Amino acid sequence: MSTKEVEWDGLPVPKRYWAILAIAMGITVSVLDGTIANVALPSIAEDLQATPSMSIWIVNAYQLAIVVSLLSLSSLGDILGYRRVYIGGLLIFSVTSLACALSNSLLTLTVARVFQGFGAAALASVNTSLIRIIYPKRHLGRGMGINALVVAVSAAGGPTIAAGILSVASWQWLFAINVPIVIVALILSFRFLPVNPVKRSGRKFDWISGLMNAFTFGLLIFSIEGFTHGVSLSVLLPGIGVVLLVGYFFVRRQLSQEYPLLPVDLLKIPIFSLSVGTSVCSFVAQMLAMVSLPFFLQHTLGLDEVATGLLLTPWPLATMIAAPLAGRLIERVHAGLLGGVGLSIFSAGLFLLAVFADQVSNAGIALFMAMCGFGFGLFQTPNNSILISSAPQNRSGGASGMLGMARLTGQTTGASLVALMFVVFPVDGTYASLYFAGGFATLAAIVSFTRVSLPEPEMLMTTKKKKTV
Repeated sequence: MSTKEVEWDGLPVPKRYWAILAIAMGITVSVLDGTIANVALPSIAEDLQATPSMSIWIVNAYQLAIVVSLLSLSSLGDILGYRRVYIGGLLIFSVTSLACALSNSLLTLTVARVFQGFGAAALASVNTSLIRIIYPKRHLGRGMGINALVVAVSAAGGPTIAAGILSVASWQWLFAINVPIVIVALILSFRFLPVNPVKRSGRKFDWISGLMNAFTFGLLIFSIEGFTHGVSLSVLLPGIGVVLLVGYFFVRRQLSQEYPLLPVDLLKIPIFSLSVGTSVCSFVAQMLAMVSLPFFLQHTLGLDEVATGLLLTPWPLATMIAAPLAGRLIERVHAGLLGGVGLSIFSAGLFLLAVFADQVSNAGIALFMAMCGFGFGLFQTPNNSILISSAPQNRSGGASGMLGMARLTGQTTGASLVALMFVVFPVDGTYASLYFAGGFATLAAIVSFTRVSLPEPEMLMTTKKKKTV
């Protein structure tokens, strides 16, 4: 290893700020596009003369493309360089966003969304890997705090932002607005993003694992979606059987690889696997709440879309406060303890919404929303920091991919559970969703607190030692 690689410890200021801005801009548009189209689906379906059920593919195609390609692109990041994969993702995302805006049929829009999803997957697959080399080790938590802030606010604020755009423009602008933002991100990325300060030792991409990964996770998502939308068990069961069969051979292949596509080697690290589990549970809880709450606010409380958007806003606002704060606290407090406290606040907010939302004023609901957002932000930063820093430097791509997969798995499962709750509890589906959300957040809190008994990754421990000197 060269002297330059040994001494690498992040970018200097102000290059660091420009680099993180490039990451933030790319992740913002990619996460937003996962939810921003939901609000416009009725208008898009009518304009393109599509049925409501078929228009759902505008959303599903994007998410499915991300799921089937995320781990493969993470592996390519370790091999080709995180900067190259990120810039490639920006290029694909900009072109396909324009294609979405210019689409004149459901077929062309859906195809464009598939390739837009591949671009988004490239961005999500290496963003935290880039943050690891952008920030000095002692300030990694701050970088992760910014990333957690961007992801959480973009995910929670998507419907509100979409409503704002649609109030002054047509649905095409939901996609067209990405283009100038991504162009700026591209300029900043070419200028300021660093190359990997790690040798890759002639490592090659495993195409067979890539195909098996895409097939396994793609069919798994299809099965989950099919179950929640009432597809016959005679159709679902064979598909589930194929998932289990291919998944078995996929995992077996990964166990024999030195650098597995599915990072099963990293899952052998206790604090890494626990962090993946808490991340999945937290995003299940978030989606259970964020998907079900608009139905409660509009159907139960009789609020209009504007009032609903305003009452949902305290959630992302509180996250904006908590995530950067957690990034600084992690330099002094054990990340597992900080994450457990955040999840406990998150859980309390969800249970308060489930029990008292129909009994308190709008101010009370806003307070409960803020509790959820603050707790979620306080958890995500330390959890992401543990997950990324516990992996070896040359496996940062695999760790980043698992972080993205944990988020997507949680969000997909959470949204599917909402649909299931509305089927099982036709009248009280929202309440059931919120109780389930609180349960998942509580489970995640318990698991997070168990991490206090485990030593933190060396990178985080070094930061705390420097603080005490």
